[in-house]
Amino acid sequence: MNLNDSQRRMKPALQLRLGQSLALTPQLQQAIRLLQLSRPELELELNAALEANPLLETEEPDADEAELEGLDDYATEASQDETGDDAVEAYDEVRAEEPLDLDRGDYRSNSGPGEDGALPQDAAPEDLRDHLLWQLNLTPMPERDRAIATAIIDAIDDDGYLVESDEALCSAVAALHAVTAAEVEAVRRRVQQFDPLGVGSRNLAECLTVQLGALEHDTPGLPLAKTLVGEHLELLARKDRAQMCQLLHVGDADFDTALALVRSLSPKPGAGHATGKAEYVAPDAYARKIGGRWQVVLASDCQPRLGINEHYAGLIAKAQRDDASYLKGQLQEARWLIKSLKTRAETMLKVARAIVSAQEAFLEFGPEAMRPLVLRDVAEELGMHESTISRVTTRKYLHTPRGTFEFKQFFSSGVTTSDGGVASATAIQAMIRKLIDEERPSQPLSDQGLTVELNRRGINVARRTVAKYREALNIPSSNDRSRIGAR
Repeated sequence: MNLNDSQRRMKPALQLRLGQSLALTPQLQQAIRLLQLSRPELELELNAALEANPLLETEEPDADEAELEGLDDYATEASQDETGDDAVEAYDEVRAEEPLDLDRGDYRSNSGPGEDGALPQDAAPEDLRDHLLWQLNLTPMPERDRAIATAIIDAIDDDGYLVESDEALCSAVAALHAVTAAEVEAVRRRVQQFDPLGVGSRNLAECLTVQLGALEHDTPGLPLAKTLVGEHLELLARKDRAQMCQLLHVGDADFDTALALVRSLSPKPGAGHATGKAEYVAPDAYARKIGGRWQVVLASDCQPRLGINEHYAGLIAKAQRDDASYLKGQLQEARWLIKSLKTRAETMLKVARAIVSAQEAFLEFGPEAMRPLVLRDVAEELGMHESTISRVTTRKYLHTPRGTFEFKQFFSSGVTTSDGGVASATAIQAMIRKLIDEERPSQPLSDQGLTVELNRRGINVARRTVAKYREALNIPSSNDRSRIGAR
């Protein structure tokens, strides 16, 4: 090969190729981002958009529009036999399921009624520390001991146990008083008598012993209960009833009395003063059976009503070049946002209706009737991509007569049955829970036993699958479920 041939082969040339690719335009990116937002997140997003874009404004529907909002789509799906009035009545019945007078910006529980019966949203409930400090203030005690007690209370965790050593507590009050470990221990014994009884203990055995020590001396089973708690707490959690009776040389009746007494104690004395607030879920859609058919509507504020500020829009033609360019850009963004919100609502409604249509048996009969359903099934039915269905079903909630569920909870894989059908993983988990709830406490079903029973009912499932489902339900193994007090 000579140099000229090599140069001819390396000579650049133009080539035409046809191909397809998906370009993520800003509009598409915005639509995708809004689709995966939860309801609270969407509100934050829209509040930020309203503050940043002068061309955006909220629209308040008039009375007639508010009453018929979203009714057209619902009436079309409801029934061909329903008149307009009938559709309005059915729609109102479903909308009656929605919570009333909720602050849309606050999904937390309220702490308690005020003087006027209202529930103050910002009032903080009394936590364990406040409860103990209140008792400390009512307890006659030298300032030295009070400082130690305050340090002890500050070191108690939410379960009511003391997590700091005596040396650390001594250091905590060293700036005020020089104290010894013996003094700290003496004050801790006094704190343990506060309500809840046993608070400030260092371990479970000590906590239960303190609670037993407060009982009357003639309490039936008290001596044996103290022995169980003080010396055999580990065995109590592992051994069965017959072995424990033999070890302690006691009869069945005496053991049962002591065991019942131990079980009446509180292993976590601080649990009753937890400060965590209940989180309320605002449903995105509502499903209810009307006229023999399951109907679905979106929540009233699932699609916020945004509009174009006509005043600023009218200034575009009169504004100078730079200002007009800015306003045009904001106008385009406002239109994109409004269109994306409409698309989000329409997509959510389609997916919610597809889910309800597929899981009518669950809505009628409960978890054991849940049918297998995967994202691909809904995607193919609606002509959408699986990733779109995944975004819609994440952190979106459907309110039903059986409760409020995240969309994703209606999806589960399937297991074949002996008759050629398919049972969903959710249904199998419900069967496992029911079998365990109905088992004899003295003879809990092992994973193999559960497998045999499910196979007998036509569910072809392996033991390892049963074990996986049981663990997913947070149900202990058969050994751990053995109950000492069962005969």
